[in-house]
Amino acid sequence: MLEHGGRLREAAVHYAIPLANWLDLSTGINPQGWPVPALPASCWQRLPEAGDGLEAAAAAYYGNDQLLPVAGSQAAIQLLPMLLPRAVVACISPIYAEHPQAWSRAGHRLRFLQNATLPRALAAATPYVLLCNPNNPTADRHPRELVVDAAQQLKKRGGWLIVDEAFIDATPDDSLTPLAGTAEAPNLIVLRSPGKFFGLAGARVGFLFAAPDLLNRMNDAMGPWTVAGPSREAVRLALADSAWQSAMRPRLVAAGQRLQQLLAPLGEAKSAALFATLNTPHAVELHEALASQGILVRRYEQQPLLRFGLPGSEAEWQRLAAALETWKPA
Repeated sequence: MLEHGGRLREAAVHYAIPLANWLDLSTGINPQGWPVPALPASCWQRLPEAGDGLEAAAAAYYGNDQLLPVAGSQAAIQLLPMLLPRAVVACISPIYAEHPQAWSRAGHRLRFLQNATLPRALAAATPYVLLCNPNNPTADRHPRELVVDAAQQLKKRGGWLIVDEAFIDATPDDSLTPLAGTAEAPNLIVLRSPGKFFGLAGARVGFLFAAPDLLNRMNDAMGPWTVAGPSREAVRLALADSAWQSAMRPRLVAAGQRLQQLLAPLGEAKSAALFATLNTPHAVELHEALASQGILVRRYEQQPLLRFGLPGSEAEWQRLAAALETWKPA
């Protein structure tokens, strides 16, 4: 099993720092998430079923009704490669590690294109191209017009474009979700994750956008009741709260820029609104120095990268700033 951010209890034991004393910046989850109200008793007492308004709310929010709710986008990440013919996948990397692992397990062959542009990925002439936009973990972005063009070029040669847009909610105009599975882009598959922007990661709800046949096969592969009733209700309400969404987007963009500026003196820093990533040859030392002060960030084994989530209060911002200001590389 791959390691991910959010392993706070493990860090607390390793560094002998009480759990309550940590500042956990190891995930890209909104620390000021959507306020979940008390949920009706019926969503706990009945089996979950379609027609409760979740699909309609998601179609309105994402601008596309070619969708399927899944148990977090992770469920789709794991199952999707099993539903497509085995082939070579051009993977723009570094990338969220669950993607290549799932494609490899399903028998596909991977071509890792390090820090590649979309035109370079298309030049690899593989049937599938896989990317995150914005990218996790680097925060790099692929311009929308290039992604649309990539989907069209792959369509001409019978290929598929798979895009993980887990961190795009703060800048929805960049999203390709409205095109996925439509007549214009039937070969475009998009994964979305309300857990990040809405701060509802524990609900384990995600959405797959794709052509109807693929959605039907995914639904059959998952089986019944894949998303719990309370999770469906909470996410339905969050997706319908346009006032909260409109207020949150500029706040997250500004916070991401603030975090990028805070990290910039230490190396190359980029922001994806919900997180910022620092490229530094001192990643290991800085990670250790912060952890020894009870500040947990995400370190990557294969690249000199540290990913920082957003602090949730001004006191947390000041704590992080103080720790970074006093750190000096060996």
